[in-house]
Amino acid sequence: MMTEKYVLDVAWETIMLTMKVSAPALLATLVVGLLVSIFQAATQINEQNLVFIPKVLAMTATVVIAGPWVLRLLITFTIDIFHQIPQVTH
Repeated sequence: MMTEKYVLDVAWETIMLTMKVSAPALLATLVVGLLVSIFQAATQINEQNLVFIPKVLAMTATVVIAGPWVLRLLITFTIDIFHQIPQVTH
């Protein structure tokens, strides 16, 4: 049966999954941005492309590497939600 607790549990699981899925790309972008900023501060180079291109490359590489893990998480979550449908309708 669909209760307030059930809805809150599903919402919490969804929020946690969202954080798990987005964390690798965001962390890679954060680390690369920090390293490029330190490099720019040390060399006094203020080129915007120097920040943007490494971040895009790092995020792309992270998505390619973490893609199978992320896909497995999303598939598992989706299957669990579909399996819970009969219990929600009764």
